[in-house]
Amino acid sequence: MTPPPHTPAAAQGWGDELRALDVAVYAAIAATPTPGLDRVFRRVSEAANHSRLWLAGAAVLAGAGGAGGRRAAADGLASVALTSAVVNLALKPFWARRRPDRAAQRVPVARYVSMPRSTSFPSGHAASAFAFATGVATELPAAGIPLGAAATVVAYSRVHTGVHYPIDVIAGSVTGGALAPVAVSLGRRWCSGR
Repeated sequence: MTPPPHTPAAAQGWGDELRALDVAVYAAIAATPTPGLDRVFRRVSEAANHSRLWLAGAAVLAGAGGAGGRRAAADGLASVALTSAVVNLALKPFWARRRPDRAAQRVPVARYVSMPRSTSFPSGHAASAFAFATGVATELPAAGIPLGAAATVVAYSRVHTGVHYPIDVIAGSVTGGALAPVAVSLGRRWCSGR
């Protein structure tokens, strides 16, 4: 007899199915030949290491965007800082999901970037990317579209290069987008109290 949908057994069944879907999507991406895109996604993924891409974006905004650009850069960087702290100090240790086995899933070696030593869930790169895009868009809404597109490319690159499962980057993206308004609010409150 099938348990009702509200029971723990049913929830476990959903979790198993979601994990199976996650691995299947990862395997499908790995199996799809994309030699022309492999270098692009590898470079994008590496450019986002240690938030270098977002630091560069903040420098451009602060240097060329006037007072609004400086506020947007500060909002974006505050969002990255809070998000990185939450992801790396709380969420990754709590979930402790192992990284994908690229060799077992036959991810092409041409896609490889350094495999991080941290756990896999959620993706810190995706979280920082969406935190920056959302934080900047608080002050400069027009910048939200191109930065959101860039964040999406960074998030996908982490699956393409084999270092994250799709759910890792989805969770990271949602986390970054959700924490950015908190960081912006805290940052503005702190600045106004000085």
